[in-house]
Amino acid sequence: MIDFIQMVISGIAVGSSYALMALGMVLIYKASEVPNFVQGEMALLPVFIAYMMIYSYGYSVFIAFFGALFFAMILGCFLEFAVVRRAKNPNILGLIIVTIGLEMILLGLVSWKFGADQRIMPFPISSYSSVMIGDLYISTMDLVTLFVALAIMIVLFLFFRFSKFGVAMKATQQNPTAARLMGIRTNRVKMVTWGISATVGTVSGLLLAPVIMEPYMMWNPMLKGFAGAVVGGMTSLPGAVFGAYIVGVVEHLFGGYVSMDFKAVVAFAVIVIVLCVKPSGLFARHYVKKV
Repeated sequence: MIDFIQMVISGIAVGSSYALMALGMVLIYKASEVPNFVQGEMALLPVFIAYMMIYSYGYSVFIAFFGALFFAMILGCFLEFAVVRRAKNPNILGLIIVTIGLEMILLGLVSWKFGADQRIMPFPISSYSSVMIGDLYISTMDLVTLFVALAIMIVLFLFFRFSKFGVAMKATQQNPTAARLMGIRTNRVKMVTWGISATVGTVSGLLLAPVIMEPYMMWNPMLKGFAGAVVGGMTSLPGAVFGAYIVGVVEHLFGGYVSMDFKAVVAFAVIVIVLCVKPSGLFARHYVKKV
């Protein structure tokens, strides 16, 4: 029983990183209905910028982290304004290809500038320390990841619920035409949505960097975050969070009781099962168009 609880807790902790990536993807999907496959690399580049600020320019960890988050915000806004918005007569498939192309460009840029060597980002808390609660051992980094993820979720909820810009984002996501008629600058809203998405994803990357840091470090969280978003519902922020936690817990249980070799494919097996039962995801409404 202790082993089961231990694996569930580890799955929830890992699911927190997936949840941050899922939130970022859902934010953009709700604004443009396009799965954003550059989500991981929008976090990857700012993480390496933070690393460069620390080791090349001597900034403290906290300043470098805030600098990375600010850079992520600018990067997300720039990609939407300079690339995505410029697509001529875009369709869903075309925009997906655009995001994949941007992913390859940013990945290539990081690989060219920083190389393929593994690094470890300095962090105020040791990634090897743990806390013992009864008979359970919980990594300190897992606890930090969990609490930071929960804090960001609460901030996003309050932002969408009470801020004027958050309400404008919800209106743009629900009906862009009506939002424009009400005086909302929908293009600006979409641009800032990309910036917020990149910032949220960068938090996940900064929490992962003290454990492992290399050019492909964000692929697994991005794919698992996408899986969680699909399981929970690509149009539901709470659904994306719960879906990511489901993916994290299920893959840890599968790895502990069945096989570690096939642990990576569990998330996609969960996608197939959920979509066969509920095509829109567990927490999203399924609309049927009637003619």
